[in-house]
Amino acid sequence: MKAMDLGKIRATLWAAADEFRANSKLTTVQYRNPVLGLVFLAYAESRFDAFKTEVEEGHTPRNPVTPADYKAKSVLYVPDEARLSYLADLPEAEDLGKEVDGAMKAIEASNPELKDILPRGYSRLERSTLIELLRLFAPLPSQLSGDAFGLIYEDFLNNFAAQEGKGGGEYFTPESIVRLIVEILEPFGGRVLDPACGSGGMFVQSAKFVERHNGSAVRKLTVFGVEQKDDTVPLAKMNLALHGLSGDIRQANSYYEDPHAAISAFDFVMANPPFNVDKIKKEQLAGDSRFPFGMPKADNGNYLWIQQFYAALSPKGRAGFVMANSAGDAGHSEKRIRQQLIESGAVDVMVAISPNFFYAVTLPVTLWFLDKGTIGTPREDTVLFIDARHLYNQIDRAHRDFSTEQSEFLANIVRLYRGEGVETVGGSEELLKRNFPDGEYVDVAGLCRVATRAEISAQDWSLNPGRYTGSAAADEDNDDFAVRLETLYEEFTRLSDEASVLRRKVDSAVTGVLDA
Repeated sequence: MKAMDLGKIRATLWAAADEFRANSKLTTVQYRNPVLGLVFLAYAESRFDAFKTEVEEGHTPRNPVTPADYKAKSVLYVPDEARLSYLADLPEAEDLGKEVDGAMKAIEASNPELKDILPRGYSRLERSTLIELLRLFAPLPSQLSGDAFGLIYEDFLNNFAAQEGKGGGEYFTPESIVRLIVEILEPFGGRVLDPACGSGGMFVQSAKFVERHNGSAVRKLTVFGVEQKDDTVPLAKMNLALHGLSGDIRQANSYYEDPHAAISAFDFVMANPPFNVDKIKKEQLAGDSRFPFGMPKADNGNYLWIQQFYAALSPKGRAGFVMANSAGDAGHSEKRIRQQLIESGAVDVMVAISPNFFYAVTLPVTLWFLDKGTIGTPREDTVLFIDARHLYNQIDRAHRDFSTEQSEFLANIVRLYRGEGVETVGGSEELLKRNFPDGEYVDVAGLCRVATRAEISAQDWSLNPGRYTGSAAADEDNDDFAVRLETLYEEFTRLSDEASVLRRKVDSAVTGVLDA
């Protein structure tokens, strides 16, 4: 199918599905999982049909085909009663919601690896809405192939997250941020961990990176995830399946649990963890070797996450993650932890990102990159700082992303710093020529600068890129003010959220007393 045709289908599907929701009584959260489940059914049926002739060849009534025969081809077995075409053609008298729940149950029964993954509760959807959704998705298995379903699933995840706002940000990281993290990490192969994996976007982009470089993600990557929310784990597992991947995704709380025995076990760690989490029970973490630089005294989980990512890396491992800007300049015990991390030689690259890239927070953030492979090399003593706050594509008034050209350019700055060849398939040639005309890394005022450990020490161990890349010394006061303002605003936002929660509890308690 032509890319233009697929793009039109993707846009049409979302517009139609969103219209059905708008005309129903359902909230976005209530509607999300049932719709994603139908996308999954369409994918499973399409792949089943594509391999059916090949799998059934040589079988007879005495030697019938079994689900195991499909599993041997990495294909899900789809019973007749789970086909979208069957469900869409059911008589009007049938309990349609019950039948769709039965379809999900039947697929799980035939494919044990899907146990407790697929959504239920289709009877809660209005019958008219469910009928329209089935009619929308039923033709897709004969129209589209595997990769297209993965893209559609990503579209729906992205759009649902945008509608849910802060709630959506808990399970979805915007694609352009994930792609930049992956492009800088370069996960050509190995064990990959995301201890706050949400819907699994880091894994999907890692697989796409391998495929773009002519490799097989199934053979090259082994993925492991941890997700705290019960209802998000199925989103991640469906996302992996839709992209032809398998992985070990566990429901657990990464502060207190280590289900994958992560210490020194992973080639790549990538994550978008929740920022500035308070009230973590640090007494339960005493002596935990996942925190080699000690417990931060601040009531804030940022440096617990950062240490977890560092501790999980193998001797040559790399980590890339999103972090609140304030972590780069946090003082007291957090500064002492940051100093130890810098002195370990593992801090490799820091990238400042402008506001409005995320659904959960509007504040600017920083991408941190660790690389234990630099220890013992000349790069052990240096950190590359990139200020990308002026580089973005404005989607609408409230949201930004990176264009393919921009993310490729930023990754190419890192490649030049590492002495690697650049990539230009995304169209970054002009930006490269303008900033690096000789094809070699140089510091560019306002964009990038390599700082030594001594220079970082002189800046009170700050990892804020703006302190190093500014075009003039006068910028430093502005950067200091911006850092202080961001820190205060993050604290204000956190306290406001707590106040809202307390207000709801008080309102509920008072209402209960008055109604008694």
